[in-house]
Amino acid sequence: MLRTVCKSKLHGATVTEANVQYTGSLTLDAELMKAADLAPYEQVHVVDVDNGARVVTYCIEGVAGSGTVCVNGAAARLISAGEKIIVISYAHVTPEELEGFAPTVIVLDQRNHIREVITESCGSTS
Repeated sequence: MLRTVCKSKLHGATVTEANVQYTGSLTLDAELMKAADLAPYEQVHVVDVDNGARVVTYCIEGVAGSGTVCVNGAAARLISAGEKIIVISYAHVTPEELEGFAPTVIVLDQRNHIREVITESCGSTS
């Protein structure tokens, strides 16, 4: 049996742009993607802290060091520039892998720069 667990998340990101005309996805600063172990086109869940909207999309790389967090396509009708979001990625792990698994939480400041990196072990499931 596989369990779906949080692999990583960007916590407290500020949306810098919302572009309805783009064909879809979430553009993220490449440095943030690297810190959160996100691959281009990897599925992510985006949770809007301000209005409760939840969107499933994929991420693409923006300019490294730019602080870019741009919601694209239809999701831009639900999430606007200036709103706070959480970007979550998941992994499927076996019970054996879960024992030593440690999700990474990247806490961001107002300008989408890394303020803190938190890792916590999932611990034993027995």
